[in-house]
Amino acid sequence: MSGRARREEAVDVVWSGDWVAERLGVALEGDGELHELLGLALRRNPKRAHLLVSNVLGKHVPQKPSVVYGAGYGLGERVRALLGAEEARRAVVLGYAETATGLGHAVADGLRDAPYLHSTRRPVAGVAQAGGFEEAHSHATSHLLLPEDPELLAGGAEASTLVLVDDEFSTGNTVLNTIRALHETHPRERYVIVALVDMRSAGDRDRLTAFAAEIGARVDLVTRSSGTVTLPEGVLERGQALVADQEAEQAGRADEAVAGVAPAPAPVTRVALDWPAEVPDGGRHGFTPAHRAALEAALPGMAERIAGALDSDVRHVLVLGFEELMYAPLRLGTALEAAMGSGAEIRYSTTTRSPVLAVDDPGYAIRTRLVFPAHDDPADGPGDRYAYNVAGAGFDAVLAVIDSTADTPELHAPDGLLARLAAHTGQVLLAVVPSYTPTPLQEPAVLPEPLRGPDFSSYAPEDVGWLLQDLSDTELEAPTEEREEAIQSGGAHYAESLPVEYQPSAEYQALFAAALDASAARIARAVGTVTETVLAERGPRPVLVSLARAGTPVGVLMRHWARHRHGLDLPHYAISIVRGRGIDATALRWLAAHHDPADVVFVDGWTGKGAITRELAAAIEEFEASGGPGGSAGPAGFDPEIAVLADPGGCVRTYGTREDFLIPSACLNSTVSGLISRTVLRADLVGPDDFHGAKFYRELAGSDVSGDFLAAVTARFDDVADQVDAETKELLAADRAPTWEGWAAVERISEEYGIHDVNLVKPGVGETTRVLLRRVPWKILAKRGAGTDLTHIWLLAEQRGVPVEEVDDLPYSCVGLIHPRFTRGATGSDGKAVQGA
Repeated sequence: MSGRARREEAVDVVWSGDWVAERLGVALEGDGELHELLGLALRRNPKRAHLLVSNVLGKHVPQKPSVVYGAGYGLGERVRALLGAEEARRAVVLGYAETATGLGHAVADGLRDAPYLHSTRRPVAGVAQAGGFEEAHSHATSHLLLPEDPELLAGGAEASTLVLVDDEFSTGNTVLNTIRALHETHPRERYVIVALVDMRSAGDRDRLTAFAAEIGARVDLVTRSSGTVTLPEGVLERGQALVADQEAEQAGRADEAVAGVAPAPAPVTRVALDWPAEVPDGGRHGFTPAHRAALEAALPGMAERIAGALDSDVRHVLVLGFEELMYAPLRLGTALEAAMGSGAEIRYSTTTRSPVLAVDDPGYAIRTRLVFPAHDDPADGPGDRYAYNVAGAGFDAVLAVIDSTADTPELHAPDGLLARLAAHTGQVLLAVVPSYTPTPLQEPAVLPEPLRGPDFSSYAPEDVGWLLQDLSDTELEAPTEEREEAIQSGGAHYAESLPVEYQPSAEYQALFAAALDASAARIARAVGTVTETVLAERGPRPVLVSLARAGTPVGVLMRHWARHRHGLDLPHYAISIVRGRGIDATALRWLAAHHDPADVVFVDGWTGKGAITRELAAAIEEFEASGGPGGSAGPAGFDPEIAVLADPGGCVRTYGTREDFLIPSACLNSTVSGLISRTVLRADLVGPDDFHGAKFYRELAGSDVSGDFLAAVTARFDDVADQVDAETKELLAADRAPTWEGWAAVERISEEYGIHDVNLVKPGVGETTRVLLRRVPWKILAKRGAGTDLTHIWLLAEQRGVPVEEVDDLPYSCVGLIHPRFTRGATGSDGKAVQGA
């Protein structure tokens, strides 16, 4: 028995086209490899009922990444041999969306030095089309060509060979439409058509020969296998009727099924790939040999990061790409195969737009399907998308690879792709490749990507994306007195430097632990109330944007509440806002490019007198007036309202409580905020298109209690759920208009104590704590009988020698005062030093 025969006996006992062949009489005939390469399925399509399902393409059938890549690469090597090394180096490879984008890219790799472009169904604003064509039998017909280099497809007497790659060559219509359209504007002497299988009829073969003679060019064909499909009379109508019958039968079985207790869905973990900044996500706008070399160098490191994120017992992994994004996940899959070795089984496939009937039969190519809504805001509107042969395949983990354009609330929704995957595997990883837009057409040229833990912050990468730049290696700290004296003497801004991070004593750390234990339920209740209010009024899937850094722990907790109570995976980012300088406009542009600004909800920890509330409103108004992210396309639509955990100043309408109590995250600095510093804005460090900066204090990991804070509060979520529901219902029916009574109280205190500047009066427990931790305070006003909420205030004041004055008529639990004449570093409303009289 030959090796081929033994393999067929062991593996191909049942051909995955038998089910369709038996019911419709469809016959697939060809060379000995054809049944190994192709199966059959049915689809609801008025133009073609059957679907040839490739076993080596990596679209519908999960396959080893090395097998998928090898199929395309091997075809590319054959084209290189056909053309010769010199002409292969000058060739341009064009692949077809969506099915053949990865195949075409692998063919280009096999040619070694050829640039690559694939057609796309995703228009990109401002990018000029170099051509377009129709795919007659497809459910989504229009293809666009959007090369960054307008000369890539240039023709003429000296034009290079154009290599066109599709998964199958059935009638030739799609390829002929492409060549005809391009030849009219960019004529050339030679074309090479590449496909995995050639399934043309004799008439179609003759038509290609006549077409080549018509345009006066040489047209070669390179395929792996060939054959024919025989379709009996009336197969289209019979196929549609069979699909309808099967769908009705499946719907009936679903209605009769008794729902059991569903297993808990797998958690979703975001993996930071560290994708090379200079490498496009694929060939939508062109992919050069230089891009290829940079990607090859980076792949082993990215694979190691993925392998490190997998659970220790994971062996069977699916790398799932996304529609046209086929090559990036494919190459991550081949690298993961190498990284994990023979002890692991890695498979690769992608999601698709194509609706195909699923039949759980070994003689049918599509056994199962997952259905979920589109999550990349497609130009043709919302619709269903599909992942085939994933459910029931026994994958220990699934790595979903998407581009950043598709990292939307729809992806993370309860009915979205990630949730669908989570129900069928033990672990879901999410890797996001930055979407590429041609440089001349971007504004700014390149928008940075968010930073995430563990490379930046001790928070989990999915908990927060920091819209900041990493200044960890820059010396920015100085002793408090020196720093503030420099500010005063030069009129410098407070955001241009950092105070030395406060290192708490053992006594203070014990106080923090006790305060956290005592207030965890109180905080959980406020977190739940503010989150439920946001979901009710700004839902269904808001984008949380916390004001770094005090707002960040609150934003993370709100995200945890939404997931715990509702299964929502809300996007969460941290953004910088600086008094007197406004909000980070580059970060707003990034948000507008990746999310609907109307969905953005700004989050902060607490209000004092409302200075940041007013700062944010003014900054958003200025940003919107400037035309939003593009400068001329109209305002973006951000809502400047802030949601806060505590609003003792009566400055906002969305809050968890208006009580002024101790929030333990205000007791410390970076060690309760993911080890991130306060934000920095300095002209020599932050350019006009940069994010504001911050530092990651990795060296303080031993003192980090950020995770302890989150764990203590989230552990009380279930305990306070009923109270949250009642309080939210009451709040939603109440008049929550801001009273600004805190601002009035601060104005009174400012005049009564002879300060005459409200910005030097810091009301509330949180703001007073900040004064004691990183400023040079004058005195503390404490409400008589405030109790344990002020224990840490008394301790800090004693350590710094600051007098505490107890008063009776204070609307806050305490207020921190800074004197402009006697204290170094007092800063006014613009953030600059106030000179003493």
